[in-house]
Amino acid sequence: MSISAYDRVKTARDNKRPTGLDFIHGLFTDFLELHGDRRFGDDPAVVGGVARLEGRPVTVIAIERGHGTKDRVARGFGSPNPEGYRKALRLMRQAEKFHRPVVCLIDTAGACCGIGAEERGQGQAIAENLTAMMGLNTPIVSILIGEGGSGGALALAVADRVWMLENAVYSVISPEGCASILWKDAKKADEAAKNLKLTARDALTLSVVERMIGEADLGQPPFYARLRAMLSRELTVLSEQDALLSQRYEWFRRIGTAEQEGNRDT
Repeated sequence: MSISAYDRVKTARDNKRPTGLDFIHGLFTDFLELHGDRRFGDDPAVVGGVARLEGRPVTVIAIERGHGTKDRVARGFGSPNPEGYRKALRLMRQAEKFHRPVVCLIDTAGACCGIGAEERGQGQAIAENLTAMMGLNTPIVSILIGEGGSGGALALAVADRVWMLENAVYSVISPEGCASILWKDAKKADEAAKNLKLTARDALTLSVVERMIGEADLGQPPFYARLRAMLSRELTVLSEQDALLSQRYEWFRRIGTAEQEGNRDT
């Protein structure tokens, strides 16, 4: 049965869908959370720290929506503030210093757009992440596990490998926002979703991501075991590459061109 693009959006937003912390606990061991950006404060929408992936020390950073109303409110519904992105960048630079690969788990409707976030330099924080990640001299794998909204998602997605779960979405704007702008009617979100090409299959076809991950057993131990093995193999490959930064740069330069590499579907 065919599933519409907007149905994928609703699935990505489902309250029962595993969040960033669920993935951390399912994939990694010995997770030690680290807090704060050393400039303003700690953002609970971004969870990060040091962990082990099949014995390998890694830095893991996740955008966390929370479970239940109280938790979601406390975490800003997974919309990071500037201090969240700066915390992520601090941890990534620490990972580079100690030669640890970085794994990012992305699930956000977009960065926080409140007045306080703008006053504290939201746009600059995102831009600094984009610039720094392009030159970060350690392997980076980013996985879109739910919503991937605009620059709020892209700020953790400049990576050597960008993967996407089957029912995740990745878009410059929400379908409702797009419909409100184009047709002055948010009720046309289903039509907007179709035209935004925001599904994992679309992103794979357009070479925006490299791999689509099936969700038949999402959240179950076999799912995490499979993804853990994929991550471990990929990090081993990336750690042995001599031209990591140039290959990362060329991948993003080629997005949207006829010369882009073939896609892999898992």
